[in-house]
Amino acid sequence: MRPKRSHPEAQPSPPRLIVKRDLRVCADLADLSRQAAEAVAETIDDVVRTAGTCSIVLAGGKTPRTLYRLLASQFRARIAWANVYVFWGDERYVPPGDPRSNYRTAKEMLLDHVPCPPANVHPMPTHFQSADAAAREYERTLRNHFVERWPHFDVVLLGIGEDGHTASLFPGSLALAERTRWVVAAQAPVEPKVRLTVTVPVLTGAAAVHVLAAGATKAEALRHVLAGAGDWIKYPAAAVRLGTGSVTWWADREAAALAHGRTRAAMIGLSL
Repeated sequence: MRPKRSHPEAQPSPPRLIVKRDLRVCADLADLSRQAAEAVAETIDDVVRTAGTCSIVLAGGKTPRTLYRLLASQFRARIAWANVYVFWGDERYVPPGDPRSNYRTAKEMLLDHVPCPPANVHPMPTHFQSADAAAREYERTLRNHFVERWPHFDVVLLGIGEDGHTASLFPGSLALAERTRWVVAAQAPVEPKVRLTVTVPVLTGAAAVHVLAAGATKAEALRHVLAGAGDWIKYPAAAVRLGTGSVTWWADREAAALAHGRTRAAMIGLSL
C-alpha cells in the first residue's frame, strides 16, 4: 500500500457560492477530448513530480471514452502510471463485466493499455447483496487511501447529463444532502436504477475537476449549471462550483450553444 499523503486543509467546502466559469469551447468531441486529455496528462505529471503520487477519479458514460483512448495512446508515455491511483466517481450496480459498467468501460478503453499496477486500481464493488453495504465498503477503501477527514483527490473527471446530473447525483436526490458520508447508494431515474456515487463534499474537495459536455442535448443543462449562482439541487453538476479547487468545463460547440455573456465570450478561442 502506498504511503498516505496528508492534506490537513482538506475538508468539505462550506456552502458558499464561488463563480467558476472556466469554460473551454472546442470544435467537436474529438477536439474536446484531445485538449482535455492534454490538460489531464499535464496535471498528473505535475502532481507526481511534486507529491510522488496522483489520485484520479474516472467518469462513466460515453463522453470520456475518446479521452480515455488518448490517455492510453498519444499521452501514455507522458504519465508515470506506476504512481497513479485510480478511483471512480460513480457506478451502476451491475457486475463488472456488464456492458453498462463504468469500470468495464474504463478498463477496456484505458486501463488495459497502460502500465498502472492492478493494486492501484480501485473500482467500486457491485457484488454485495446491498448497494448500501457496497457504498460503505468503498468508503472504507477511500479512507484507507486518505488520512484526512475528507478525501482530497488530485484530479476528478466528470460528465454532465441532459438533466444536469453528474456522477450519480441526480436532480432532487437525497444523496445531494449527504454531508457526512463519502460514498452512498443512490437511485437513478433510468435503468439501471441502483447506483453508487461519491457525495458532493468529495467532489468539492478535489484539487482539479474537469467536466466534459458534448452534444446539443447537453446545452440546456450546461446553460443552467453555469448561469448565475447555479441551482445544484435542480442541476447537481453546479455543485462542483462550490469547491476550492480549479474547475474546467470542456464543451463542444453544440453543448456550449446556449452559453452566454462573460462565461462564453471570455473563454472561447474560436468563432461559434
